[in-house]
Amino acid sequence: MDIKSTIRVIEDYPVEGISFKDITTLLKNKEAFEESLDLLEKEIKDLDFDYIVGIESRGFIFGAPLADRLNKGFIPIRKPGKLPGEIEKVSYELEYGENELEMHKDSLRPGDKVVIVDDLIATGGSAKAAANLIESLGAKVSAFEFLIELEDLNGRDVLDDYKVISVVKYDH
Repeated sequence: MDIKSTIRVIEDYPVEGISFKDITTLLKNKEAFEESLDLLEKEIKDLDFDYIVGIESRGFIFGAPLADRLNKGFIPIRKPGKLPGEIEKVSYELEYGENELEMHKDSLRPGDKVVIVDDLIATGGSAKAAANLIESLGAKVSAFEFLIELEDLNGRDVLDDYKVISVVKYDH
């Protein structure tokens, strides 16, 4: 199955000039969702890692079932104010402002190895922030894995010190 054909592209959303990749059409298609998980699993099954870390929110959609399939634990990285325990946080720059990511301080121990999963890489800002957050706890990023890569935005370049895997690629 060509899973790219199941991803709806909406032009000028959320603002003019953006070509939005809407995965809700892929997710509602059982075969496409299953195939996307199969492809993602195949790419990381032989890597050395302990946990899958998903970036809120669509990283949860792919990260949690991958963790289950690979018999690994799943750790969420959340947007601010959503975790009840003691947290570690990191700030990062957006095109218009700043944002933060958080995770529980006791989620990882020094030496733990993780694969960071998200649905899409554009500029790489949130992915790099996630790596900084994980490394601040003494853990190591074994790889990043994305369902979709927007190649023309060069997000991979921000992650040039890491293994980066993507399944579906768009020029724009």
